[in-house]
Amino acid sequence: MINNHIGTISESSSLYETEAWGLTEQGSFINQAHICHTSLSPDQVLESIVIIESKMGRKRERKWGPRIIDIDIIYYGQKIIKNPHLYIPHPELSRRRFVLVPLMDICPDLIHPELDKSTRQLLSECSDNLSVKKIITKPEHD
Repeated sequence: MINNHIGTISESSSLYETEAWGLTEQGSFINQAHICHTSLSPDQVLESIVIIESKMGRKRERKWGPRIIDIDIIYYGQKIIKNPHLYIPHPELSRRRFVLVPLMDICPDLIHPELDKSTRQLLSECSDNLSVKKIITKPEHD
C-alpha cells in the first residue's frame, strides 16, 4: 500500500519483534523501516498514512495501545518540520531502540539533522533497554 499511495520503497530493514514501549502490558510488536522515494509533500505523506492505516483496520483508541498497524515518518530527507500535527524528524527516535535497530539495516550513517549524529551513534547512546529481536532477515530490493 505504501508503494501504491506514497512512493517507491527502495530498501527495507529486517523484521524485528520488539517489546511494547510506553504501555508495556500488551503483546510484542513487529517493526520494520523502509526508505521510500516520493513526490508527495510531508503533509501529503501523513494524509496517505492515515488512509492506509484506516484501510488496514487501525482504530486510534488508546495512546501506545494495541494496534494492527502504525506507520510513522521518521525522516523526510534532511527536513525539519515542527507543527501541531507533524514533527520530522520523529521527536522520539533517538530514545527508541525499536526505531534505531531497523534503521541500522538501511541507513546506519544517516545524520540526524538536529542532533548531528548518525543512526549508529544514536543507537550506541540509546538508554532504551527493551528487547529488539530480528525475526526475518532484510529482504533484497531490485
